[in-house]
Amino acid sequence: MARLTESMTNVLEGDSMDQDVESPVAIHQPKLPKQARDDLPRHISRDRTKRKIQRYVRKDGKCNVHHGNVRETYRYLTDIFTTLVDLKWRFNLLIFVMVYTVTWLFFGMIWWLIAYIRGDMDHIEDSSWTPCVTNLNGFVSAFLFSIETETTIGYGYRVITDKCPEGIILLLIQSVLGSIVNAFMVGCMFVKISQPKKRAETLVFSTHAVISMRDGKLCLMFRVGDLRNSHIVEASIRAKLIKSKQTSEGEFIPLNQTDINVGYYTGDDRLFLVSPLIISHEINQQSPFWEISKAQLPKEELEIVVILEGMVEATGMTCQARSSYITSEILWGYRFTPVLTLEDGFYEVDYNSFHETYETSTPSLSAKELAELASRAELPLSWSVSSKLNQHAELETEQEDKSPEEQAERNGDVANLEDESKV
Repeated sequence: MARLTESMTNVLEGDSMDQDVESPVAIHQPKLPKQARDDLPRHISRDRTKRKIQRYVRKDGKCNVHHGNVRETYRYLTDIFTTLVDLKWRFNLLIFVMVYTVTWLFFGMIWWLIAYIRGDMDHIEDSSWTPCVTNLNGFVSAFLFSIETETTIGYGYRVITDKCPEGIILLLIQSVLGSIVNAFMVGCMFVKISQPKKRAETLVFSTHAVISMRDGKLCLMFRVGDLRNSHIVEASIRAKLIKSKQTSEGEFIPLNQTDINVGYYTGDDRLFLVSPLIISHEINQQSPFWEISKAQLPKEELEIVVILEGMVEATGMTCQARSSYITSEILWGYRFTPVLTLEDGFYEVDYNSFHETYETSTPSLSAKELAELASRAELPLSWSVSSKLNQHAELETEQEDKSPEEQAERNGDVANLEDESKV
């Protein structure tokens, strides 16, 4: 029995030692922020399921970014004017009414206290008594006098007398402070009313971007237009590619921004936006789409943000309109339908066809692959590479099908022509 117990103990100790040796080391993964966990690249993410592409900028131009855990809220109060302008209309109107009401009540209370301390309330019916403010017999009348003073109405029924120096000082303070409040609140309302955000709603972008051949080169294109007759002065367009990337050192950069050239060096990014224009980006070696083909495009998780800026002709204020395109909104092998027609003495724009596209013959290879094929075959990119390869194959087949007699006869004719040329 003792031996059995000793043997069982040895077995258990051996198993425990094996478990200690073979057990893996517990590695504690570092805690990452929620955004970093959600935006991990696919090859290092545990969840390899297909995720829906989250927009960085919505189609209406609003940025889909929320600021959380902002502890230094006092910074909003240091720029109170911009904070009030950025508020929604219902909060702005509420603050507008509350500021005036509070100032009227505050100075009305002070006017009532002056009258109460001086004893004016006890000598209301005494005609020989000179009050601070005539016909002020309670808080309501003091409140009405405060409104008349700050708004400079002056009905003439309640008047301050020269026997009240404290009332004269209070009158000066309320007049100056009332002017400051008026300038601040009216200026805030004027800036909010004249904001060019509504003007940006009449600047439209096409619902889709297209990729097709233009002048023998593969190009990414989208269309912009202005619905108003008053034009945007000094209009300019720019585009950004929003795509997460991982550096060679292993650093993951979520929502990395890359410039997309839409004519910066040639001046094509400066627009005369009288009629709808098609903005073109040439896919070359400097383009982020250089190695993307038609089959690879739907697999990419990217977003193209386009920004149109300019000054409003009527007000001179800067206006900015934004939109974006995700991979499902980029059509490969399409072009935009023309919208400009020549009428009797003028040009007419048909905005019913503004978003319409039509399919066109476009190679499905990437711009890099097309350039390599063109350099090998010495063919311009405007030709269809596949069709040219088919033509070469047909020519080789025809030459193989010819009989040896025809080849000899043709060679003999060529020899005779050479003899004649020598003679």
